[in-house]
Amino acid sequence: MYKILLVEDDFTLAEAIKKQLEGYGSEVCTVKNFQNVTEEFEQTRPHLVLMDIMLPFKDGYCWTAEIRKISTVPIVFLSSASDNMNIIMAINMGGDDFIAKPVDPMVLNAKIQAILRRTYEINENANSIEFLGATLNLNDSSVSYNGNKIELTKNEFRILLTLLENRGKIVSRDALMVRLWNDDCYVEENTLTVNVTRLRRKLEEYGLCDVIKTKPGSGYIINE
Repeated sequence: MYKILLVEDDFTLAEAIKKQLEGYGSEVCTVKNFQNVTEEFEQTRPHLVLMDIMLPFKDGYCWTAEIRKISTVPIVFLSSASDNMNIIMAINMGGDDFIAKPVDPMVLNAKIQAILRRTYEINENANSIEFLGATLNLNDSSVSYNGNKIELTKNEFRILLTLLENRGKIVSRDALMVRLWNDDCYVEENTLTVNVTRLRRKLEEYGLCDVIKTKPGSGYIINE
């Protein structure tokens, strides 16, 4: 189930949108503290943000700029201020789409699901994932970059694949350890650090620097 953060200060409208989207199977969290939307974003860790423009304290453009400093999560503007200038501003500020109010619930859900699929779902028949000008080859656990082929160990491949599957989100150390060693009763936490360090060093040797960013106390994220 995908999680959506709704930034809408009209609480009646927010509850209506929440109910509609949850009826289609999404989990929806609504912002309560409009003085610190970024904090609620970090606590919620959504897969997608629905952002109004006219908000108390700071507008949606400002909060989008703040979120873009820490995440590439899809942001969809949902506003009645749908003139061309606002649409252009929304996209230029980091928005992925703009939906004018009022909107039909089915249309809203269809657009949201399309963005979520493009962002997070990997085609079962796909044999590669593109990132930062490089290609992760799923068939042979290697990375292609600038004409070079970078061979990865099983654990290095699983780490990079997990982070790419969760692009735009922080992946906790616990989640990575479960993905890598779910058959073992106990694995020393330092083992993950060693594997991440080796993966980073291997990518850097071929010019792929700062691909994996550490979020102290939280985990790791692809640095895009």
